Amino acid sequence: MFDKWSLKEVTVKDPGLMTYINVSAPLSHSHGRRGSRQFGKTEMTIVERLVNNIMRSCSGRKIGGKMIRHRYGCGKKAAAVRAVQEAFDIVEAKTKQNPFQVLVLAIENAAPREETTRVKFGGITRHLAVDLSPQRRVDFALRNLSVAALGKAYKSKKTRGEALADEIIASSTGDNNCMAIQKKNEVERVAKGAR
Repeated sequence: MFDKWSLKEVTVKDPGLMTYINVSAPLSHSHGRRGSRQFGKTEMTIVERLVNNIMRSCSGRKIGGKMIRHRYGCGKKAAAVRAVQEAFDIVEAKTKQNPFQVLVLAIENAAPREETTRVKFGGITRHLAVDLSPQRRVDFALRNLSVAALGKAYKSKKTRGEALADEIIASSTGDNNCMAIQKKNEVERVAKGAR
């Protein structure tokens, strides 16, 4: 991948996510060909899905009460790929591990297991705890990693790649100061209260 790292030794430890985290294919631009088919995202490599989430994360998100727009979003895929490559270089320098293995650990740690849904019984709306599907867990983790990197890089001297690297490393170690882990804990706490 990126002509630097091997994907052969990358393993997914969570058995529920094994099918949905694809690390076998090289980075490619699928141009949304798989999006119209059911479970088509499972054929996309996890890095391409991360790049796509980084491109989408700029589209007017509120972080800390402020509307944020960022230069790496809005369809600039080449810039997003460069940011991910810079993040992987930093992750390898800091952890001395394969950055793809660190990314897989970060996704496993940032993926919540349950959330709430609204159910209406006779005119009364209640929140009910439900288990998350593995694909939604991976989507949730990737979205929160990219939004957290956007928040750290916004109006900061950090580049998007540096912020993404910090977020991936913190999430892979399970650090509670990491925004992706905080979001996961918040969703699971609300679901626990709705049981």
